Amino acid sequence: MTRKQRVMMVRILISAGILLALQFVSAEMFDTVDSYIFPSAGRWLRFGCYLVDYLIIGYDILRKAAKGIKNRQVFDESFLMAVATIGAMALAIYENGEYLEAIAVMLFYQIGEWFQGYAVGKSRRNISNLMDIRPDYANVEKNGKLEQVDPDEVGIGSVIVVQPGEKVPIDGMIVEGSSSLNTSALTGESLPREAKAGDEVISGCISMTGVLKIQTTKEFGESTVSKILDLVENASSRKSKSEDFISKFAKIYTPAVCYAALALAFLTPVIRMLFMGLSADWGVWIYRALTFLVISCPCALVISIPLSFFAGIGGASKEGVLVKGSNYLEILSQTKYVVFDKTGTMTKGVFEVNGIHHSTIENEKLLEYAALAESASSHPISKSLQRAYGKGIDRTRVSDIQEISGNGVTAKVDGLEVAAGNDKLMKHLNIPYQDCHQTGTIIHMAVGGKYAGHIVISDIIKPHSKAAIAELKKAGVEKCVMLTGDAKKVANQVASSLGIDEVYSELLPADKVDKVEELLRVKLGKAKLAFVGDGINDAPVLSRADIGIAMGAMGSDAAIEAADIVLMDDDPIKIAKAIKISRKCLRIVYQNIVMALVVKFACLALGAVGIANMYLAIFADVGVMILAVLNAIRCLFVKKL
Repeated sequence: MTRKQRVMMVRILISAGILLALQFVSAEMFDTVDSYIFPSAGRWLRFGCYLVDYLIIGYDILRKAAKGIKNRQVFDESFLMAVATIGAMALAIYENGEYLEAIAVMLFYQIGEWFQGYAVGKSRRNISNLMDIRPDYANVEKNGKLEQVDPDEVGIGSVIVVQPGEKVPIDGMIVEGSSSLNTSALTGESLPREAKAGDEVISGCISMTGVLKIQTTKEFGESTVSKILDLVENASSRKSKSEDFISKFAKIYTPAVCYAALALAFLTPVIRMLFMGLSADWGVWIYRALTFLVISCPCALVISIPLSFFAGIGGASKEGVLVKGSNYLEILSQTKYVVFDKTGTMTKGVFEVNGIHHSTIENEKLLEYAALAESASSHPISKSLQRAYGKGIDRTRVSDIQEISGNGVTAKVDGLEVAAGNDKLMKHLNIPYQDCHQTGTIIHMAVGGKYAGHIVISDIIKPHSKAAIAELKKAGVEKCVMLTGDAKKVANQVASSLGIDEVYSELLPADKVDKVEELLRVKLGKAKLAFVGDGINDAPVLSRADIGIAMGAMGSDAAIEAADIVLMDDDPIKIAKAIKISRKCLRIVYQNIVMALVVKFACLALGAVGIANMYLAIFADVGVMILAVLNAIRCLFVKKL
């Protein structure tokens, strides 16, 4: 909670406490001080007590209204609240009536604003603080020693050194060394990429296994990592947002009721006196005008609409869906296109043994040989084999381990020659092998110089991914698209198994933004496009889409901060649930708007002609507000949607 929110909370509590205390002190009790001081002293003392409470809770609204008048932007939400509550206070002074309504309206309004501000403020932080793909330094070799320099200071053609675990700071070409590169932060590709001398590398990926010397081909400002950061910043500024309903409504409603009240108070008596020969009755018409202002008080709207959205956000959070603001619920309700990342979004994003084929020995024994042969490697493929083996590795059983870069490993396990690697390794050893029909990383195994089968390692589709697509179609989503940096064969297989309509593969972050831009141009009418992703590479496109949805459990900080909605358990089936929640919330909002406006305008008409008294005015204000709030609370109940 920010300092501003804490101060507002204290103001709300103090104001509510004073208001509650004043309700136990009757007007007659204040009148008892009259004989001790001067006539009407109790009345003005009572007014002073309520005025202090009013200023405690509403001084900032009055200040904003005054600032708007000074800047010639008079008719805004703050002005509407100021006029309505000051009018109610003036009417109470005129009639020596109750001040409760004016303060309660301001109090409830501030509570609604606080809740909505807290929900948004807690969720939304500065993206740039968490964009951890930005490298802090570049290693430059000088006089046989490595020096860390600012990447901006490294020119084109310079040679930089990247050690295991470090990010590549600038795009370039490898001149010495080889390594496995983790490119998932940039491309979303689930498998590390083997890189050697002569290969081009892009900034933002991480060297996992070896030391690389890279000759830079671009300046830091033109490198891939800088472009991603720039895409996020620019995309955020282009995000489509719904303008707040109250602000739009106030542009018409506020000047209309204010001018109508002025006309009722001053123009009507003049017309009666000059053109009808009747008494002006100034007191009667000013009283009607003040009653008119009380009726016109928009608390049913200014409280129930934010509360409806807040309740919708609360209901969604109970279902594991974090919505960062009420405007995103409105956009989500109009979603007709959903675009997915693949790795970590529709799949688990981790390597697992997914099959053992054509094994000439027991599957468990083949997996044991593979895990032992790969025991000296820190490569993710090796780690997945060891996890699948599930037992402790006895390194005394393994000897003569030799890694053949880009091919695999050979070793002696219990005295037997064991080879584990890709088809290139089998060809290198002149061992006939069998191709695999399944998509994934294939580890061919040879034991004692003979082919022993192969192990399939692949990213596993999440249990509810297929059901998520089906639920989205039921919810009225017209098209589901998948964008991924993975290979075409892998992407097509995943899309086909899930029932996704279109798939685009082998994309960099900028390519994903281009595809989303293209889809945004061709979508029809008011239909909105949602993008669902989890990686740092998805941050630019999450910001560019009409609505960005991120995976909260395993997603990167950058993706979570760039997104508008976060799925806390990474389950894509929650997307359809979130859409249903948003639509229920919007239905309730529109119900409250229609109810409030119909009652308001009917009572305003009755008040203008003198039929409406203060009881009707209170119903038009407080009564409608209570009904609207009770209706808004229905947004919390989303379990059975």
